[in-house]
Amino acid sequence: MSAPPPVFEDLPDEFPVFPLSGALLLPRGRLPLNIFEPRYLAMVEDALGQGRYFGMVQPDKRLPRGESGPGLYRTGCLGRISSFEETDDGHYLVTLTGMIRFTIAEEVEMRRGYRRVHAGLSGFAADLRADDEVLPFPRQILLDALGRYFAAAGVEANWEAIAEMNDAALVVSLCMACPFEPEEKQALLEAKDPLLRATALRALLEIDSFDGGPGKGATPKAS
Repeated sequence: MSAPPPVFEDLPDEFPVFPLSGALLLPRGRLPLNIFEPRYLAMVEDALGQGRYFGMVQPDKRLPRGESGPGLYRTGCLGRISSFEETDDGHYLVTLTGMIRFTIAEEVEMRRGYRRVHAGLSGFAADLRADDEVLPFPRQILLDALGRYFAAAGVEANWEAIAEMNDAALVVSLCMACPFEPEEKQALLEAKDPLLRATALRALLEIDSFDGGPGKGATPKAS
């Protein structure tokens, strides 16, 4: 049985953050993480005892490095640990489920070596509402772009699994899983709404497939 959706008023506005370039977490997305650095092991341990929340945010290479580490993009995504496993060698295998985006207001005092922020969430309250209407174009257009992208990359796609996803899950999964550049992933995260995110995803698939060479694979037809 899935957990009930979070109530906005119950979400923290001060929490740890895990800066990781190229890692994108979106609301309702599920991000697997292999945690092994001591400071992030401590972060996960603390999060497990405090609501299971921490945020994912990317370093911004345009910003200078500060005392606490690299400069960060202001927008990230708050996640909640939805599965947890400890390995024999002391690693933590965590699945983080995206809840809501946030804007960093300021960094607060580090704890046990990991970074923490005070953040604003109110501008992203719509992230908590499930929205199946995320494609401003027919689904087949996205599948065609995805087929060309996979063909250019030489990737074998699991079209059966893709066909089982609804539009919202498909867009979130592709945005998170495709190996776009960090700046491109940040643009997907900061898209104003799901419709604009789907449009940006389609554009990135088309651009990358063109840059990698014309795709010659066929794509399945949507049912």
